[in-house]
Amino acid sequence: MSKGWGFTRGVVFAWTVAALATGISGHAGAQAKSFPSKPLRAIAAFPAGSSTDSITRVVAEHLRVKLGQPVVVDNRAGANGAIGVTEAARASADGYTLLGTNSSSITVNPQLYKKIAYLPARDFVPLTMVVSAPFFLVVNPSGAQTAAVNSVADLVAVARAKPGQLSFGSGGLGNLAHLGFSMLNNRAGIKTVHVPYKSGAGAQTALLGREIDTMLVGPAVVPIAQAGKLKALAVTTVKRWPEMPEVPTMIESGFADFDVPFWLGLLVPAQTPAAVIKTLYGAIASIRDDPSAVRQLSTFGSVELLDPQTFAARIRAETAAWGEVIRREKIQLD
Repeated sequence: MSKGWGFTRGVVFAWTVAALATGISGHAGAQAKSFPSKPLRAIAAFPAGSSTDSITRVVAEHLRVKLGQPVVVDNRAGANGAIGVTEAARASADGYTLLGTNSSSITVNPQLYKKIAYLPARDFVPLTMVVSAPFFLVVNPSGAQTAAVNSVADLVAVARAKPGQLSFGSGGLGNLAHLGFSMLNNRAGIKTVHVPYKSGAGAQTALLGREIDTMLVGPAVVPIAQAGKLKALAVTTVKRWPEMPEVPTMIESGFADFDVPFWLGLLVPAQTPAAVIKTLYGAIASIRDDPSAVRQLSTFGSVELLDPQTFAARIRAETAAWGEVIRREKIQLD
């Protein structure tokens, strides 16, 4: 854990430094005037069909229209986003490579994995947070161990009665869904088995197929829960989700200060010219005026489109907060 905690304390300020230092040169200004003059590449750090992939594709199509250049989405999935993030970190800092990823790959991975090839504050400049969302704690109502589970208290009771027999899935080791459920284990004093998948969508499919018993999953699960295929027990943010107002929060379910949101957003390699970042963010922010794109993005959470500075501040805060959680919950990965 020493490396992770050192990361949190040692480089958390660097987002601000990077934001101020990016692209200060005459060459950068000249480059920005002709940007973009060729196709762009958007690396999606999670598999096709994942929330990260879907959001990256919505933004890529919007950029294609606004900037007049193709935007090719390149899925580089694996290691909780680390493969795609590493690929993007090695790209030229010219604005032609964007990274679409989620919060766990940026705020958590460097604090958990002993061997990792990137440091977010050193290698990237935040571009925009596109969507912010809660997790839903869900079970399969037809599951052998969860058929009678109707609340968080019920789930905890089953887990206590059968230590080590209840399984939960996530989109990978170190994914926020993994960490969030680990928090529940520790807070409730229960033991469950973690089953990591390549993506949250893969874990959700496994839950529907009764391969696992429960999981934390994003708002894309709402229509599935409303159809009765999965049962939502609680939401992990401080407020209830508007589309499922009957589902209580984890705090209301007896777990004080249990607030686990996540985001999906875009970053660019460090040293990308500031004027290019301004062009990219301006084009993406205009999604607000595109009802179709907003409707698609709303499936995955609350559309926020934070500016680079505000997004950087959120990353700083969440990195520090997750550092505290990782230490407190004694979570460590190889």
